[in-house]
Amino acid sequence: MNFFTRFSLRNAVAVFIISFLLILGGLYSFQKLKLDLLPNIEFPQLSVEIVYPGASPGDLDDKVTSDLEEKFKGVEGVKQVSSSTYETISVINLEFPFNTDMDEVERKVDSLISDSDLPDEVTTDISRTSFGALPIFNISLFAKDNADLQSLLEDDVIPELKKIEGVNSVSVGGLKEELLQITIDKDKAAENGLSLTDIKDQINEKDLSFPAGNLDGDNIQVPVRVQEKVDTINQLKEIVLTSKVNPQATPTSLGDIAKIEEVTDRPEITRYNMEDSFSMAITKKQDANTVEVADQVLEVMKDYKDDFSYAIGFDSADGIKKSVETLVKEGLLGAVFASLAVLLFLRNIRATIIAIISIPLSLLVSSIFLAQLDISLNIMTLGGMAVAVGRVVDDSIVVIENIFRRVRKSGEEINDQIIEDSTKEILKAITSSTLTTVVVFLPLGFVGGVTGEFFLPFALTIVFSLLTSLLVAITIVPILSKFSFKKVPPEEKEGRLQRWYARAIEWSLNHKTVIIALSLVTLLGSFALAGRLGFTFIPNEEQKQLVASVQLPSSTSLERTNDVSMKLEEFFDGEKEIKEVTAGIGSRDFQTGLKRKNQANYFLTLDEDTNVNAYLEDLQKNMEDIVYKDEPDAKLGVQEQQTGGPPSNNNVDIDLFSNNLDSLQTAAKEVEAYMKDQDQLKYVNNNFSEKQKQIIIDIDPEKAAKAGVSGFQVLGTVTDQTEPVSVGTLPLDGTDRKVQLSYEDQTSSKEELEDLTLFTAKGPVPLTDIAKIDEVEGYTSIQKLEGKIYARVSAQISSDDIRTVSQETVDGVKKLDLPDDVSFEGGGGSDETVQTFQDLGLAMLIAIGLVYITMLITFGKARIPFIILSSLIFVPIGSLLGLSVANEPLSVSVMIGLLMLIGIVTTNAIVLVDRIGQNREQKGMTIRDSLIEAGKTRLRPILMTAFATITALLPLAFTTSSGTLISKGLAITVIGGLTSSTLLTLILLPVLYEVFFYKKVKKELKK
Repeated sequence: MNFFTRFSLRNAVAVFIISFLLILGGLYSFQKLKLDLLPNIEFPQLSVEIVYPGASPGDLDDKVTSDLEEKFKGVEGVKQVSSSTYETISVINLEFPFNTDMDEVERKVDSLISDSDLPDEVTTDISRTSFGALPIFNISLFAKDNADLQSLLEDDVIPELKKIEGVNSVSVGGLKEELLQITIDKDKAAENGLSLTDIKDQINEKDLSFPAGNLDGDNIQVPVRVQEKVDTINQLKEIVLTSKVNPQATPTSLGDIAKIEEVTDRPEITRYNMEDSFSMAITKKQDANTVEVADQVLEVMKDYKDDFSYAIGFDSADGIKKSVETLVKEGLLGAVFASLAVLLFLRNIRATIIAIISIPLSLLVSSIFLAQLDISLNIMTLGGMAVAVGRVVDDSIVVIENIFRRVRKSGEEINDQIIEDSTKEILKAITSSTLTTVVVFLPLGFVGGVTGEFFLPFALTIVFSLLTSLLVAITIVPILSKFSFKKVPPEEKEGRLQRWYARAIEWSLNHKTVIIALSLVTLLGSFALAGRLGFTFIPNEEQKQLVASVQLPSSTSLERTNDVSMKLEEFFDGEKEIKEVTAGIGSRDFQTGLKRKNQANYFLTLDEDTNVNAYLEDLQKNMEDIVYKDEPDAKLGVQEQQTGGPPSNNNVDIDLFSNNLDSLQTAAKEVEAYMKDQDQLKYVNNNFSEKQKQIIIDIDPEKAAKAGVSGFQVLGTVTDQTEPVSVGTLPLDGTDRKVQLSYEDQTSSKEELEDLTLFTAKGPVPLTDIAKIDEVEGYTSIQKLEGKIYARVSAQISSDDIRTVSQETVDGVKKLDLPDDVSFEGGGGSDETVQTFQDLGLAMLIAIGLVYITMLITFGKARIPFIILSSLIFVPIGSLLGLSVANEPLSVSVMIGLLMLIGIVTTNAIVLVDRIGQNREQKGMTIRDSLIEAGKTRLRPILMTAFATITALLPLAFTTSSGTLISKGLAITVIGGLTSSTLLTLILLPVLYEVFFYKKVKKELKK
């Protein structure tokens, strides 16, 4: 690689031009990088949503869900199949390994659905999950000056928002539906032998238009159409209705038995801070730039500022901007600190500027590669840049320090030969040290699941930056040194630190046993700290946004749910900790995505100074006091909003299995009560549904056949009595109107159903003559895992030691007196975390092997890499001590930090060992003299590079900002590990070098 240095010195202008072009390319690429909170990872999961109108959970499961589940189990690679079945709708979730071709899987699943013999009324929809497809906005809208906001939204705003390239969907809650309501007089309809279904069919028969052949004339054909239209409401009233089951009944007009009026229906109620509003949710396309899309959305909103005002309840773009600003600030501070560290050692401003030139160049060139790979600018790539800031100056520091030293020692003016020789002297060391830092990231491919995918952009950012920094060190730095140091101060005498270090090496070499013993005792002592640290996947990060929900019994009306919600919202309004409340009554459930009239959902934005964990407990208790007073059977919950980041795995799940639903419900309640009593668990959730009253009309086939009644006729008659019938959309008075039929008084009790009469060709037949009517209790949903009915009671772990808490929870459940026919399995995030840690442990072993191979190729001797790798043994001392002092748990970010240290720590050892080898091979010095001379010569660059890396990471280690927790644990690990290993390397490595070459040292000392 010395060719690069020679080429650069001889073609300085060309190198400067290339560098300038790379800077421009880097700035352009950096500007074009998509801005997002997280890497855009598509989870290998498919969800199949099945809609079967009117089907009960049991019927839907028997006729559709179970059949599809069995088919989906045969899809290649599927890890898990689970389902949730409710009335009318069912959702089947399929999970696959991360290397699965999801396009092929989706085609296979779609094919299996098409080949299934499903009822005609069933519709299905397949969807995927990814970080990038999450909602970016929840906006509350308020009309100004009595403007027709709904029409404005539907006709102008929503279509304009959908034109934005990155917008995936726009949905608005709280919209009103204008209906033409036809209210039928039940008694008059009965007298005329008419049901709602009959009336609907006869109305639709009046709206026809069909071709009826052609008339052949002279040389022409005239097409004929037959049509009948109802164009006005008056014409609708005049439609004559006749009974199909009672021919003797007198025909009557619709207007004689019905009242026709325009009404407004609002199936979902939305409010913001107790004020009625429309609630708009916007999602972006998976690969769209979140911040760019959000800015364009707000531009559209501003265009309508005269028509409506708006308030933003949830804004993911704002969180992204804050996280990015924080990481940029920490990175810039790190660069400043690293620069000051270099200046402190070199004590030359020009030398410092040359050394730190690699920081902007490396980061900008890495931006080019990130842009080409379509990797966004997110907390992982920015975290990688912030972490790389201290390391990218290392090679330049070593080069410029060696040039400085050689020029001073030679006493000559600086020239190409001195620069080339100085760079060549340390070329092997810096190349080897950079490559070892790079290769440690290769084994991340062995880390499966979301962890490997999540940290890949982080690793690539560091790899691109380091490789660029090596090229800068052997090309740009020599050129700048040539033009900057026409005069170099004379060589300084050995400093006090170097003299002291030389004596320390000599003493250590004469007392090897003492040094090795002390090092091992210190190492073993540090492992005692590990037991005091928590064990988690990613540390919990406090969120200032909460989500809450209240679910009333399933038969509760929207009006009743709204009344309960108003009381809660009044309470929220009086809480000083709560700044904003977005409420949705009858809106989509956060977990299932289903709309429920009996449920209210809330986004709560807290004041920045609020202690969330302390406040949550009080908030939940107060909510329970308000709701349970009126609705003792209600279910409610409140928790921090999930950021959509990698799974925290800070959860514990208890899965209960039984075919006896009553036993399963009893067991789920017992486990739920137990887990709610545990101080280290929060957000306990039981997915098993409550029972609700149901009316079962059991038709006697023989009696029905004798009376000439079919099951569908019974179904139609009962449905007419219990819910409105949609006629469809009719063009009336120049406007398309939704038309709905219903009786004046809907049937509301079992007794009224028993009084129903069916009209048949044989005459009226009471419903009770052909069917038995019973009131029973049934479950509102069915949950299945791998085809088995189950209940899951889950909770988040508030402690940082998830493994211990998970095990204690499972052990506690074992002691409960659960029904005999219920079995359970305990698990959750702890299992996945342990697996991830094992994968990262394997990655570290592979990384050490790759580092060994790299150094073996570089130095050509088998023993030298072992000496260098010995410096890794003492990394845990500083890392564990640092984590203990900072009260940081062991986590994935800590493990990634340890993985990085394998490459970083060996850098110092390589620089030292490389000089020892030069002394022995080129100067013929003895091993001991080589060790002492190498120590004195390489002390400054080793301390400089370590100090620069440490100081660059200090802002990340001490940050309290959100969005940097992943970088924080990593920074503390690297700072502690690099500090301890550097100090011990300087003393212990010379000792181990003599131990590895014991015979030769003994022979040399005898001489």
